[in-house]
Amino acid sequence: MNGYGAFSDDFYLNMVLTTEMDLPKGRESILHFFEQIRRRYPKMQNFYGREKHEFVLEEEKEAGAYRWVSTELKRVNSGVVNPESAEAIDDLHRSVLELIPYELSASPLDCESLSVMFGFDFAYRGNHNDILSEVVGVAPGLQGFMNLPFGKVLSHEPAIQFALDEECRTQCRISFESRTNAYQVRTGDYSEDPISVYLTVRRYDSLGPDETYVQEYDRLVALGRDLIDEYLVASVLKPLQDAISLR
Repeated sequence: MNGYGAFSDDFYLNMVLTTEMDLPKGRESILHFFEQIRRRYPKMQNFYGREKHEFVLEEEKEAGAYRWVSTELKRVNSGVVNPESAEAIDDLHRSVLELIPYELSASPLDCESLSVMFGFDFAYRGNHNDILSEVVGVAPGLQGFMNLPFGKVLSHEPAIQFALDEECRTQCRISFESRTNAYQVRTGDYSEDPISVYLTVRRYDSLGPDETYVQEYDRLVALGRDLIDEYLVASVLKPLQDAISLR
């Protein structure tokens, strides 16, 4: 899985567990959860709060590769950026999911959704909308608008979402994020912010009595990897990489 980094400038995989009930807000529960994470990953030493009931533990970001874990009122999130191996990704997410039922009292019954998001960032100092239009294309019904006298595209972030099972409980969403705005198009002064490609696989509803968070994570990651290997690399990631290298 770490080989995906060859198709983009930055690669990361995030896990998000959303619960039906509020997670514990007590100081002891939150700190004990993060202490258990830090014991397993001693380099995760930066602990801080952001919004109300939102706390983060992360490694230093300067090297460009790091881990992070955060909790919110009804969400637990974890991520690995530019991992050195597939094991480095799975190890963190599995560890977090193993701890959640015991440290945060969030049983598999409490699951509203569990998702994994594969993220790919491409450094490009230019018009993100133009290059996404070129690589991903524009729907035929909208193509005519591209030929208007002043029809410069100011936002092009296509997305598609589809089911991966008959009950539509497991779904996949592929989306793009352009960071080019109208001011940049007007002046030609583009920022160094990246173009992002996201592939998210999400399972909705409570887990069954014989299912665990870790087992479900493994299933979702396997589905995501299959979709990336079979479709995303050839149809999106490699063409986008090639188009950027030619500009």
